[in-house]
Amino acid sequence: MNPRRKRKLRAVVLLTVALLLAGALVYTSFSAATEAATPSQLVRAAEAGRSYELTGKVVDGSVERRGDGLSFAVRDRTGRTAIPVVYSGVVPDPFREGREVIVEGRVRDGTLVADRDSLVTKCPSKFSEQKGSQSS
Repeated sequence: MNPRRKRKLRAVVLLTVALLLAGALVYTSFSAATEAATPSQLVRAAEAGRSYELTGKVVDGSVERRGDGLSFAVRDRTGRTAIPVVYSGVVPDPFREGREVIVEGRVRDGTLVADRDSLVTKCPSKFSEQKGSQSS
């Protein structure tokens, strides 16, 4: 076989393999991603046995500590619909009422039963504009 043709064939094979690997990486990235659901979406259409990632704000007055567990309610960021959450595991330091959280779990009888250690607290941005501040 001609050396020039051999190099060309080798380059085509390597590029094909690289494209296949890149395609597989993109496919697994998108298929593994889950979009976070809001409480109103879960209340409306949660499927039994399916795992969800819930995002929203912790309802004021809803946090109760029970032994190593925690129960609280999460509401929509801009609405009133809320869903109760039962959680066990590590509780992040910034967790408190009114904070935005993300938690994973399954809905049972209208309550999100969270996976152990799946609670993440979103901290408010220290760079957000405060009311009454004026720029010079």
